[in-house]
Amino acid sequence: MKVELEADKCVASGQCVVAAMDVFDQDDDGIAILLTEQIGDDQVDDVKEAVAVCPAAAIRLVRA
Repeated sequence: MKVELEADKCVASGQCVVAAMDVFDQDDDGIAILLTEQIGDDQVDDVKEAVAVCPAAAIRLVRA
């Protein structure tokens, strides 16, 4: 699976980091950054949670 992030939509809530800290981080302005685009099966549920809680709908999970 692949994670897509539209950083220009990010509102710096940090919910993605809380949900999937191995996949997301935040820059100095609080904007989300991807630590990895390709995720393993063990990270899918966490990323699905990040997608669900993102207030800006800036995250997508797609089949690679």
